[in-house]
Amino acid sequence: MSYCRWSSDNWKCDLYCYKSSEGYVTHVAAGKRIGQIPEVPNILTTPPDEWIKAYKEHMDAVGKSELVPIGFPEDGQSFNDPDLESFLETVKSLKAIGYHVPDYVIEEIQEEIVAGSRLDSGEVTD
Repeated sequence: MSYCRWSSDNWKCDLYCYKSSEGYVTHVAAGKRIGQIPEVPNILTTPPDEWIKAYKEHMDAVGKSELVPIGFPEDGQSFNDPDLESFLETVKSLKAIGYHVPDYVIEEIQEEIVAGSRLDSGEVTD
């Protein structure tokens, strides 16, 4: 399961975060895309022909966008955390440095921690 990818937030995300059999993995981008990249419309609410055209325009713009160094010390590094709590701290510290991380990533990790705490305590959840 992926929490975010380079393409998240319309290619603005500087992290690729996911859960693996070895823990919670965070890859930090070495570069970021600059230039105008059009948003892709919602696939569920956009007629197929319009969506395909918009997606092609989007991917063409991604291919033409320049990839430049981000410029922070952790550029290109990877982190592997054994649990959600340390994973959350890694993501928050990278965001504090200045890496772009969508807000929903931190919120989702926090929700998983709370849900796990409820299960550990024997509390019944709906």
